[in-house]
Amino acid sequence: MTDLIQSIKNTISQSIQFDEAHRAFVLFDTQSELARTITDAYREAIPSAQFVNFESVSTDEALALLMSHGENDFIVLIQSGSFRLNEFRLRVELFKLKIKVIEYGHLDRIPSSEIPTYLSALEYDADYYRTVGHSLKKKIDVAQTIRVETPAGVLEYQGGFEDAKLNIGDYTGMKNVGGQFPIGEVFTEPKDLSCVNGEVSLFAFGDREFRMRVQDAPFSVTIHMGEIVDVQGAPDEFHAVLDLIREEEERIGLRELGFGLNRALTRTKTLVDIGAYERMSGVHMSLGAKHTIYNKPGFSRKHSRFHVDVFVAVDRVLIENECVFQNGRYFNYPQSNSSYP
Repeated sequence: MTDLIQSIKNTISQSIQFDEAHRAFVLFDTQSELARTITDAYREAIPSAQFVNFESVSTDEALALLMSHGENDFIVLIQSGSFRLNEFRLRVELFKLKIKVIEYGHLDRIPSSEIPTYLSALEYDADYYRTVGHSLKKKIDVAQTIRVETPAGVLEYQGGFEDAKLNIGDYTGMKNVGGQFPIGEVFTEPKDLSCVNGEVSLFAFGDREFRMRVQDAPFSVTIHMGEIVDVQGAPDEFHAVLDLIREEEERIGLRELGFGLNRALTRTKTLVDIGAYERMSGVHMSLGAKHTIYNKPGFSRKHSRFHVDVFVAVDRVLIENECVFQNGRYFNYPQSNSSYP
């Protein structure tokens, strides 16, 4: 518990930059072991905060308490499932009020065996995230090519990339402060989605229940002009996901190219919740037409339904001709000194 309390304190001071001149409010539930653990740590980390059990108030009362806060106040949402208080995304509504927000969602998906891994993923190493994150963004934003090398072959992106987005706990110059934790990611996508070709090995994917499916042996996928044209050695569930996308969207294309930075999450240290595991140190991509950040001609938000994360068994990543990821590390940055097992 001591390590978790210190991790939260570091996040609050270095990332959120909360100060006691403003109010802190924690809305929590007790429906999962992980939710109870994180709530107890916040009680120690911010003893001045107001704590309200979501189960003890009505929906209207909970919403009123949240919306009574204002600019630079700090709200923490600790949810075993998801607090659905209105038709809109709660975190977004709070951001509109210029409230700082940390959200922990779907904690009931994390079994007891994965709790140490999840807690380790909450550690905030500001120097690592900011050094590696900004370096990747700087290179991506001017690059014309990225090569992802895997056992199955090479996947090559050409033609330049959209403005890379950072999820590294550095909110300098950003409109909103906070987000869904754990963090640690830089993501982009090709300016021309058809300029992606080659073969790639995948070791994990999100299934139809939004849970991770990690494979003992990676399988191979062939991409031609940004679309999946062949799959070899994949499990039935992966084919079921592809069939679902194909049924609704007719084609199975690639969109997001993500570089996860969270060193607590690896191919062997996994989480069943895909929303948390997406930050895994390495490379992930999205299948399907949906992407809420990048708007492109011909992609209707109304009719773009799928954004399925898949995870690459990557050997190396080269931006232009520079190797930025190899042997599980970015720029040979030292491995994490996590205080968790």
